[in-house]
Amino acid sequence: MADINLYTDGSSRGNPGPGGYGVILEFQGKRKEISQGFRSTTNNRMELLAVIIGLENLKTNKYPVCIYSDSKYVIDSVTKGWVFTWQQKNFKGKKNEDLWRRYLAIQSKFQLQFHWVKGHAGHPENERCDELAVLAALSTNLSVDYDFESQE
Repeated sequence: MADINLYTDGSSRGNPGPGGYGVILEFQGKRKEISQGFRSTTNNRMELLAVIIGLENLKTNKYPVCIYSDSKYVIDSVTKGWVFTWQQKNFKGKKNEDLWRRYLAIQSKFQLQFHWVKGHAGHPENERCDELAVLAALSTNLSVDYDFESQE
């Protein structure tokens, strides 16, 4: 059975500052790239949002999804089960609650495997996702990260 490969990266120019995410979806020889920039956000938010957007853009849940990220924040939070503990404690004192709730709402629909890749180490898809995220963060057409900006 074929896997869906989901490559992700997030970027922020300052933390907080303008930021963006980059996503590559690959399945059976087809490839789709997605990116978006925001006027004020954080790197961790963009790393997590990249995973969420990738999952939200999948049109099927019939195949395992291999997620590749250079974010220890995202990878460890999921694979070590921290996010599920945070959920049980109603995210008390945790950052990015809005995005974690959004992730939890979609993740159960898929069979997910997380893989950490070292950032800026020549991994072609990670490098491309980084390029997409940085270009999105530097664009003049930046969206508003309402949940983040309302907390600033």
